[in-house]
Amino acid sequence: MDLRHLRYFVAVAEELHFGRAAERLHMAQPPLSQAVRRLEAELGVELLRRTTRRVDLTDAGRAYLARARRILGEVDEASHEARRVAAGAVGRLSIGCVGSATYSLLPALSRGLSLELPGVDFSFRGEMLVPGQVAALRSGEIDLALLRPPVADPSLTVLPLRRDRLVVAVPADHPLAALPRIGVADLREAPLIVHSADRRSVMYGIVLRLFRDAAVEPRVRHEVGETSTLVTLVAGGLGVAVVPEPVTALALEGVAYRPLDAPEPEIGLALAHRTDRTEPHLARAVAVTRRIVLGRALR
Repeated sequence: MDLRHLRYFVAVAEELHFGRAAERLHMAQPPLSQAVRRLEAELGVELLRRTTRRVDLTDAGRAYLARARRILGEVDEASHEARRVAAGAVGRLSIGCVGSATYSLLPALSRGLSLELPGVDFSFRGEMLVPGQVAALRSGEIDLALLRPPVADPSLTVLPLRRDRLVVAVPADHPLAALPRIGVADLREAPLIVHSADRRSVMYGIVLRLFRDAAVEPRVRHEVGETSTLVTLVAGGLGVAVVPEPVTALALEGVAYRPLDAPEPEIGLALAHRTDRTEPHLARAVAVTRRIVLGRALR
């Protein structure tokens, strides 16, 4: 069935006048009349009773009008929905964040994404380590990841966002807290709290490389899976930790943060997604996320 003929019939049925319906549809009256007759012929029923003075709906026409309106309404709604999907205005996305991004970026990110993409349903997972993020991206468990490079996976697109300084979290009453800057050599005798080696944390490798390059043997006392647990143990006086500066957003009483004095005192932050994912709403979320993160980096 030609939907145009359906629209033509509805216009005539609502106006009960071919001339007014033709004007409403911005077309000539003869083609409109022919289109409605073709519709009646296709259905095999008379929908309109025509006289020289007026047009009336038959009983079949009244029943058909009610259904035709519903059909056209659903078609219009489907067209609107398709355009919104093509524009990236609707969809569902899950974003996984490393620990430092959980505390420093997630509040602004969730707020900004919800404001700019109100038709997209976002969910967030915090305190993820990079190997877990990579696995979740591959499986589709999450759609985007704020993570710490390096990531050597050809199936993923990794977009660098910024560089974060490394700082040392120390108990507020520790002698190291009196230093304006802390070097790796200053940590020679300090018990160290690190992210778990078993879970292949990127930060674990970076911290051990810092100590190795400084020819200092690390005294690892605790390995933890979550950044919040790591900082909590520091606050409890159980050791010190090297963390990205955004972790300072997790303000806990009893913890002091000091800049790390090292040859490479920074770590990258990147946004990753599967390369084969090309949905418009994901592309828009990537653009908004980059703008939010880069905007905060310039402050």
